[in-house]
Amino acid sequence: MSQLAGAPQGRGWAVIERLDICDPVASAIAVGKTSRCKREEPAMPIIDRIAQFHDDLTSWRRDIHAHPELGFEEQRTSDLVAAKLNEFGCEVHREIGKTGVVGRLRVGNSPRSVGLRADMDALPIQEANTFEHRSRNDGRMHACGHDGHTTMLLGAARYLAETRDFDGTIHFIFQPAEEGLGGAEAMVREGMLDNFPCDAIFGMHNAPGLAVGKFAIRAGPMMAGSAFFDIAIVGRGAHGARPEAGIDPVIVGTHITAALQTIVSRNVKPVDTAVVSVTRFHAGDAYNVIPEQALIGGTVRAFDNETLALIQRNMGRIASGVAGGLGASAEVNFRVVALPLINDPTETTFIADAASELVGRDNVDRESALVMASEDFSYMLNHSPGAYIRIGNGDQAGARQVHNPGYDFNDAILPLGASLFARLAERKLAHS
Repeated sequence: MSQLAGAPQGRGWAVIERLDICDPVASAIAVGKTSRCKREEPAMPIIDRIAQFHDDLTSWRRDIHAHPELGFEEQRTSDLVAAKLNEFGCEVHREIGKTGVVGRLRVGNSPRSVGLRADMDALPIQEANTFEHRSRNDGRMHACGHDGHTTMLLGAARYLAETRDFDGTIHFIFQPAEEGLGGAEAMVREGMLDNFPCDAIFGMHNAPGLAVGKFAIRAGPMMAGSAFFDIAIVGRGAHGARPEAGIDPVIVGTHITAALQTIVSRNVKPVDTAVVSVTRFHAGDAYNVIPEQALIGGTVRAFDNETLALIQRNMGRIASGVAGGLGASAEVNFRVVALPLINDPTETTFIADAASELVGRDNVDRESALVMASEDFSYMLNHSPGAYIRIGNGDQAGARQVHNPGYDFNDAILPLGASLFARLAERKLAHS
């Protein structure tokens, strides 16, 4: 199997031969071994030293996967991260954004600095997998790959602490509560980027459906900003057989739900992209009672803050207007949970070039499609220039997407992600 076109050859690099995974859930790929599957994927040159401790990375990742913790509850995970960073020889700073951890590694006298970020939290999902490292915490699961992201950054920290081939300061940022709870905002609010300044900051997320050995990124807006909303409707309760005696909040809620769809179709410019989705509707407890109140809720996505604000204004207008017209009242609670993720053009080129050195230019998509999902790393990018890249987790038919109870992170890509994190730091802080 040949190396990727344009990939560096020679000292300091190892080649992983990675063939198609027959089992969609399987994730362990041995270095230097081949599979009996039919379809081949290109080889990946990675940093030789990181390839040597691939087994350690796999062990760490599976341990984290087996012990998932929800946002702001990542005590065991942050203990593990802090212990590893301390073992590597990094300064360790804890309880930033409650359970966040920052490791600092200084070499030389340069004032330059770079930040490398990974998220640590799991999701409130009951895992359906049956492999040995499945979740041991009922109703909690690493269904988005944050176990892998944390491990890749730990792998980069271990390598960089051993080799120390840079001049400046690296901040290894392990963020809690990415899944809609505002962990990045909490770290920024508590002064993380003031106390650990970063000339540039980089993040990475696995991408099921993207082949192993490929990366995807785009300059400017890449991932949508998101908001959650709740609309509390107050009517007047009555007997179900006497609707004329009440004001039915269920009817009011259905009309509000339908009218909210006009925000995107009639208020947002057609050239812009936005989503308004009602995902919850709660009202009543009995078959023969018209309830007093109803509650609807959902999510909003857009690629700029102005569109999010426009949606918020029109949501308030529609909810109060429709409710008032039907004799009820409605109150909107609209809260932004992630800003639009906007990649700095210069740093996008920088990280894409570094990825190209690992896998070849043809395997880095620099004009990736917009992603409607959100990522609160955007709060860090709002304060420091940087970029966020997607790393292929495998494109096998039938493989599970993130936030699915059958998902698992692909351990084969751990050395590749760690290598990219490491090369970003070494190149950004190269000896003058």
